[in-house]
Amino acid sequence: MGMNQKARIKLSSVDHKKLDEICQQVKRIVETTGVRMSGPIPLPTKKLVVPCRKSPDGEGSPTWDHWEMRIHKRLIDLEADERALRQLMRIPIPKDVHIEIVLKG
Repeated sequence: MGMNQKARIKLSSVDHKKLDEICQQVKRIVETTGVRMSGPIPLPTKKLVVPCRKSPDGEGSPTWDHWEMRIHKRLIDLEADERALRQLMRIPIPKDVHIEIVLKG
């Protein structure tokens, strides 16, 4: 495995506190293994707005509720060191956090 291989970690969740916790854990791993990292880079927050009719039966005036869900994203690039990656795989990821690790080399 060449030393110039990079790992890009994409994290997304509706809960930005959980994202920041995971970013902290990644930072700790990076510090102990001594690999270089850049990030976490916050990506633009996606807003999903779901309009819903308030009255389910269609009677009455057409009033709408808007439910808003914000999806926060973070991007971390780091050197794909075998030890660092092994420790990354051990980070407990909450079920409402989506993580994607892409190796590019």
